[in-house]
Amino acid sequence: MTVQIAARTTGSPIINLSVFFAFVVITLFVVYKATNRNSTTSDYYAAGSAFTGVQNGIALSGDFLSAASFLGISGAIAVHGYDGFLYSVGWLVAWLVALLLVGERLRNTGRFTVGDVMAFRMKQRPVRAAAANSTLVITFFYMLAQMAGAGGLIALLLNVHSKSGQALIITGVGLVMVFYVLVGGMKGTTWVQIIKAGLLLICVTFMSVFLLGKFGFSFSAILDQAAQNSPLGGDLLNPGGWYGENAMDQLDFVSLALSLVLGISSLPHVLMRFYTVPDAKEARRSVVWCSWSMFIFYLSILIVGYGATALVGSDRIESAPGGENSAAPLLAFEIGGAMLLGIVSAVAFATILAVVAGLTLAASASFAHDVYANVIRRGKADPRSEIRVARLTALVIGFLAILGGIVTNGQNVAFLVSLALALAASANLPTILYTLFWKRFNTTGTLWSIYGGLVSGLVLIIFSPAISGSPTSVIKGVDFHWFPLTNPGLVSIPLSFLCGFLGTIFSKEPADPKKQAEMEVRSLTGIGSQA
Repeated sequence: MTVQIAARTTGSPIINLSVFFAFVVITLFVVYKATNRNSTTSDYYAAGSAFTGVQNGIALSGDFLSAASFLGISGAIAVHGYDGFLYSVGWLVAWLVALLLVGERLRNTGRFTVGDVMAFRMKQRPVRAAAANSTLVITFFYMLAQMAGAGGLIALLLNVHSKSGQALIITGVGLVMVFYVLVGGMKGTTWVQIIKAGLLLICVTFMSVFLLGKFGFSFSAILDQAAQNSPLGGDLLNPGGWYGENAMDQLDFVSLALSLVLGISSLPHVLMRFYTVPDAKEARRSVVWCSWSMFIFYLSILIVGYGATALVGSDRIESAPGGENSAAPLLAFEIGGAMLLGIVSAVAFATILAVVAGLTLAASASFAHDVYANVIRRGKADPRSEIRVARLTALVIGFLAILGGIVTNGQNVAFLVSLALALAASANLPTILYTLFWKRFNTTGTLWSIYGGLVSGLVLIIFSPAISGSPTSVIKGVDFHWFPLTNPGLVSIPLSFLCGFLGTIFSKEPADPKKQAEMEVRSLTGIGSQA
């Protein structure tokens, strides 16, 4: 009986792993072929700004269509229904912030990292150090989600239920990811993003069209069957399946929505991708193409999520290795057997690898470029030593990501990503907007804004139900939470804006009018952006 259940759940491990390893080999070959000219910092960090807006837009969507989107949101919809889909609405709307306020000006002002923009008209050393600290913390939290998703996905393929076995799987994922970054740099990572984004869009579109056809092209029929297959019944289609109906749950949802909408346009690995295009026009095209790609994806993932409930059932999803994150792979097996499961799992795994590689690259670039080259070496580091430091940093980050992924294994990856978005929206977005649009903003305001948002967000997360005190907490069996919301965005984001404002107002340090004028011209026209 045990063997039959395992086979029904995971299909043929040989077919699964064959497809999976074939994909890894192909993408590693692509990374290797793209690395022949990674000799300068511009090549390694920004791929020489040689990608078009279309290419970069697809890669941008690949950067954000991560394990949280494919595995986490489909699982959240399958188990929690309506409330799970609200994650995707927030992420799609968020790109308007990037399109209208951030993308073009950021591309014109900086060169490689967010710290370039934040420190442009401020005191370089303290601001770059603060930007690097923020980037490292945010990328670490985002990595936790991806590594947890990888553990659950490969555990499903191999039917591994033990924690030690899944820990070994997460370790293997981390090692492959670090190899991607060490060898490929931004150019190799971008091509992997383009490939996996295309495959992911094809994959979810095929699954959604097949599901619609199976139910007579009636989405209502899918919803009816899903409601019958869920313990929630008809409530699966109504608000409150995840966040309940009391006042505190509703505040928690508002906090989540604020983090989703404001967090994406301030994620370091997303912002870094604007530097891979030659000018602001291509940066705008990138966001437009990214938005359309994500619209198609999230429309399909709605059908996939409810389809998983209709054909697989939420009970079977929650009992599988990986829990909620197993909904899409289990649905693939139900639709197309072991072969489709292997393909879907390989695409999902490539999604995780590519996103984590992009995160690692952003974090290592921030430390090497902002801290090593501009703080420690005071702008006098040679390109080879800077790239060497970036690669060493990638090794350290990879090790920490492996440890964090083991600790958070089993958590819903979409939920974990929302914490990273809250930190990004708190520490980065207020500082970026003040820097780009407020002439009086100064170094003190910058530091207060970054550290105010980062520290408050971290403290509130640590003492929230996300970490302890609830059945879904990361740490089970203890309760030291005092902050009632699982997402800190409702408090930490406004606090960061307030800290930046007060730090500037109460500081006696005058803003540099020449630097401010130069930044304004550069951000609007792009003149001098490659200097």
